[in-house]
Amino acid sequence: MRPKRDTSYGIAKALLLLGRVSNLPTVWSNSLAAWLLAGGALGGPEDQLRFAWLIAGATLLYLAGMFLNDAFDERFDREHRAERPIPRGVISARTVWVLGVLQMAIGLGCVIWINLAAAVCALGLAACVLGYNWQHKHINWSPLIMGLCRLLLYLLAAAVAVGWVAWPVVLGAVVLGGYIVGLSNIAREEATRGRVNSWPCWLLLLPLAIPFVLISIPTLPEREAWILLPPLIVFALWVGRSLLFTFKAAIPQHVRTVSGLLAGIVLLDAVVASVPNPGFAPVFIVLFLLALLFQRFIPAT
Repeated sequence: MRPKRDTSYGIAKALLLLGRVSNLPTVWSNSLAAWLLAGGALGGPEDQLRFAWLIAGATLLYLAGMFLNDAFDERFDREHRAERPIPRGVISARTVWVLGVLQMAIGLGCVIWINLAAAVCALGLAACVLGYNWQHKHINWSPLIMGLCRLLLYLLAAAVAVGWVAWPVVLGAVVLGGYIVGLSNIAREEATRGRVNSWPCWLLLLPLAIPFVLISIPTLPEREAWILLPPLIVFALWVGRSLLFTFKAAIPQHVRTVSGLLAGIVLLDAVVASVPNPGFAPVFIVLFLLALLFQRFIPAT
């Protein structure tokens, strides 16, 4: 017997919900931060066109991952997340599969032609997205795969920008990946409201080590290393505020914690991009506010 079709909202909103589009500003900020860390330029038309291809590819790969997440999780969502578009009957699982695969193919096509390094990073990112969606409900260490997805997005942006991946990008990618592991550890329990394993959450504080890593580099002027302290303080305060909803509330509110931490990705990008180009701080502020604004209309998870 087919489930009763719920038409309380239309296909347009269903697509926005499936894509979790409120998180797109974090994808764009990841791409910009890694581009700046790699030393990529945005002054000439050729650089701007390449950056546009990167944003298009990263956006489509992200959307593909989100669509395929619902496609893979159809059975789980019917039991635990009946509000999602597929269980509600707003859109069929088959349509979601087709759209997810199509977006992934086009997203890959946007970047794999640019250079070999970009092709390798993009294909690796796509493989991790598929692997995560396939197995994340069956393995305890799936947050590591999610962290690897964002890490590879950083590497992809660097490869598109300059054709190789330098150590500052690797450092930023590792910090971001650790943050995502801590965030995903909480998000795993959001639907079932299970108990959060607290120790991976310490990875959310990994960015606090960035200044100490930078000032240990003899060739980097100390004043450049400490220029990121203001955005780092803002980032730390935001993460602390977000965690209160899970660890200090009488009734843990995982959704509010995860939504806050997702928006905090933009603040993390602002931190790691402060040294190479502090002039882009207003762009990250706008992206952060966009993430918060989008979350008012489309849930982040």
